[in-house]
Amino acid sequence: MRKRGKRSLPLILTAAGIIILAYLAVCYVGAGIFSDGGKAAVPQKATESGVPAGNNSCPDISLPSETGEGQSDSSNSLDSDSDRTIEEQLRNMSMEEKIGQLVIVGADGYENNEHSRRLIENYHVGGFILFKRNIKDSNQMLSLLNSLKETNKANKLPLFLSIDEEGGRISRMPDEFLKIPSNRIIGEKNDSSLSYRIGNIIGEELKMFGFNMDFAPVLDINSNPQNPVIGDRAFGSEAGIVTELGIQTMKGIQAQNIISVVKHFPGHGDTSEDSHVGLPRVNNDLERLYNFELVPFSAAIENRADAVMIAHILLPEIDAENPASLSKTIISDVLRSSMHFDGVVITDDFTMGAIEKNYDIGRAAVKSIQAGSDIVLVCHTFAKQETVIRAIKSAVSANEISMERIDESVYRIIKLKNKYSLSADAVKKADSKVINEKIKNLFN
Repeated sequence: MRKRGKRSLPLILTAAGIIILAYLAVCYVGAGIFSDGGKAAVPQKATESGVPAGNNSCPDISLPSETGEGQSDSSNSLDSDSDRTIEEQLRNMSMEEKIGQLVIVGADGYENNEHSRRLIENYHVGGFILFKRNIKDSNQMLSLLNSLKETNKANKLPLFLSIDEEGGRISRMPDEFLKIPSNRIIGEKNDSSLSYRIGNIIGEELKMFGFNMDFAPVLDINSNPQNPVIGDRAFGSEAGIVTELGIQTMKGIQAQNIISVVKHFPGHGDTSEDSHVGLPRVNNDLERLYNFELVPFSAAIENRADAVMIAHILLPEIDAENPASLSKTIISDVLRSSMHFDGVVITDDFTMGAIEKNYDIGRAAVKSIQAGSDIVLVCHTFAKQETVIRAIKSAVSANEISMERIDESVYRIIKLKNKYSLSADAVKKADSKVINEKIKNLFN
């Protein structure tokens, strides 16, 4: 297995005066060169819209020092004992167990049924995501989560138990809970402390049931008013507001020991098609992305984002053949090498129209892992979930995907699960009263 260490910075700001001016006046976003010899990308200044309205300071972004010290990995660095623990965990896992960790799946209904049990016991999946179709009320949801954990106890690693809980119209919580306002409403308030509180409430709400991962916050900038999928899920149409409020929401979620997965990289805000239905096409080049769409993601990485969700969008100016979720250029070159993200990369759902209408789902999953994704999300139907897992296994057996590549992703996954000390313990009770009181007082 290759030695894991920090990557050297491709480009570093060396003059202290430049750094000070950049911090006081405008925000720079990280850039570098492609690992495969493609077009070079240089650091670009953020446009005026990259500065939050009513705020003369830049978003909370830590600039790297000349030596690279101070640049954060996407998760807290582990000491050598922890590294050795992860290596030992890897050595004790079979190929099938490792492959299972690369998939998060949806559940069929309200109960831990035969399909869910087979996915855990036979395929050792890395986690589950719940939707409204899985949630009837608080007691039922708690029972389902506890049952999934109980079934998984025979496996070597705990489950990611995840959900899309953004606030606004993207909320899966039982009806006993009051709804948190949409990000658009929060963006209009433009109050970073409020965003932190909201993230903290969401995290507390999820922790109450035993969830450990939230696919939130949305870091897309809603630059296209006709966008059919983002809209009020975004904090606004300016990079600065989305950056500041998104980072604070992420930190609030993390403060409750819930993994925050920022999304939808490299930015879904300028699309005119819904990726649930078809494959959106965005004709922005890399310079535009670094100046605008990537600003919030760059800040999230600097502020220790643990996981990033990759969107199903085609950017022909960057990769004419592959959507972002299947693109080595976007995942390995832009996100990993140029933006220095070494956390967990998770795709958007592979049963969405953007993938299903254009690709064989199994081959697409293989291509995504080859491109640098760590986890493929497969939200619907046992047959499709089984197809993806078998396709990855076949690709490993045929040497299309090396075991070194599998180990690289499983290492990151174990590291993240260990960092958040994922628990297999049952949760006895969830009470909506405390959370509802906090939601009522949000604007007081």
